[in-house]
Amino acid sequence: MARVTAAPDLAQLSLPAVTVVDNLVRERLYSVSFTIPEFTCVCPMTGQPDFATLHVTYVPDVHLIELRSLKLYINAYRNVGIFHEFVTNKILSDLVAACQPLRMEIEGDFNVRGGIKTVVKAAYERPPVA
Repeated sequence: MARVTAAPDLAQLSLPAVTVVDNLVRERLYSVSFTIPEFTCVCPMTGQPDFATLHVTYVPDVHLIELRSLKLYINAYRNVGIFHEFVTNKILSDLVAACQPLRMEIEGDFNVRGGIKTVVKAAYERPPVA
């Protein structure tokens, strides 16, 4: 089991690539949302499984996320020991790097663990062109 407890661990994490397809509707802004109801990873402290529903919404520019590659990427976390905050932000960073959207938001809604429910939200917005 890969274990991620510090920033250098994130850089060394080996995951499948998220691929993209061309956005053929560029004459208007629109959003794309998807829900991943069966996300799993592992608590890096206890080794117990963590379950979450991920909600991702983005405004595409040139590229769209190809969903089969997204599924393979998400499933790769199944045996990774990683904190909720790290994994939510790592997924956001990887998706932004893949499709370079105008905006993207992710919410990781994690099931109760140890009597505590965690919801992590992260967002990206492309800086305006100078």
